[in-house]
Amino acid sequence: EVQLVESGGGLVQAGGSLRLSCVASGFTFDDYAIGWFRQAPGKEREGVSCISSSPGSTYYADSAKGRFTISRDNTKNTVYLQMNSLKPEDTAVYFCAAEAYLFCNPNYPPPLDFGSWGQGTQVTVSS
Repeated sequence: EVQLVESGGGLVQAGGSLRLSCVASGFTFDDYAIGWFRQAPGKEREGVSCISSSPGSTYYADSAKGRFTISRDNTKNTVYLQMNSLKPEDTAVYFCAAEAYLFCNPNYPPPLDFGSWGQGTQVTVSS
């Protein structure tokens, strides 16, 4: 059974940091790209970052560039999203998702039709 479990969300003041984790199980982790998406109330889901199954290929939304860093530890089946200099507009539910053999193009957002999704973790940034 494919399972993705996010953690690390919470309430933080503007300018603060959070590190989200996405722990995967039930599939060959090394073969999968992992994406981080977020959805704020009343807004569409958007791709924030993505990391390919092959090291070195990542994507960041313009809103995340310079503030967020995605990384993966294949020995722990885990992808991290380090979020620094958080802003109130970063408030959303953050989801991780997995898709086999996907290339994360640095210039294009990941597709929204990833095959497997976690349940999400709430990030709230107060002003």
